[in-house]
Amino acid sequence: MALYGRIRSSGLPLLQKFLKSDLISVHGSGVQRSILCPAVSSSEFSRNYATGSVEKEPKIKVPLALFGGAGNYASALYIAAVKANALETVESDILDFVEASKRSENFSQFMNNLSVPRDVRVKAITAICSESKFADVTKNFLAVLAENGRLKNLDSIAKKFVELTMAHRGEVKAVVTAVIPLPPEEEKELKETLQDIIGHGKKVKIEQKIDPSILGGLVVEFNQKVFDMSIKTRAQQMERLLLEPITFDGNP
Repeated sequence: MALYGRIRSSGLPLLQKFLKSDLISVHGSGVQRSILCPAVSSSEFSRNYATGSVEKEPKIKVPLALFGGAGNYASALYIAAVKANALETVESDILDFVEASKRSENFSQFMNNLSVPRDVRVKAITAICSESKFADVTKNFLAVLAENGRLKNLDSIAKKFVELTMAHRGEVKAVVTAVIPLPPEEEKELKETLQDIIGHGKKVKIEQKIDPSILGGLVVEFNQKVFDMSIKTRAQQMERLLLEPITFDGNP
């Protein structure tokens, strides 16, 4: 990804500089943080990082009701991004930031290490975002996560945020698990079938996953429904049938 390249070429060297700094104590700074995101409301959280005017702004509704700490953070980010007319940019920023953290062991350790002093976390994240030319909403959001010790929750927050952006675009994600990647023609046929099931007004977006353990066939998940057509499941069902005791009605 282009943004990942920018993070790697400019942001990660900055992070390595901070990691090697004497400001960071490996043994901790005594700051204790909760691993889970706080149950704050979207409006409360958005005030922490979204720059708003004194004048009343149009109320923005999230397209999905999300719950839990990650859902609250994702909803607040969605509202701020929509207000700034930067939803697609923020989504791209967040996903590339998550991808960069997964590809760099140092980056991942930094995000998960709550012993790093708060001001060092914020300074490092702000510098990385600036060098990577992230949107202001993205930079402010990540800075708040760094300040609150919630960077380790960013992956789950990002997934919730993508649910909101997809709903905003009228997209429905269908996760298709197979032993090998589906040929383009089969993927197209499956997409058309799912589109007929979901109906007009929604757009199916297929995400393929490879799992050799299902032995063959497909497992399709969408709209909180699971259609398991894998050979593994069929074999298990057949095994249960064969193991069931046979009973005969009537006298011999």
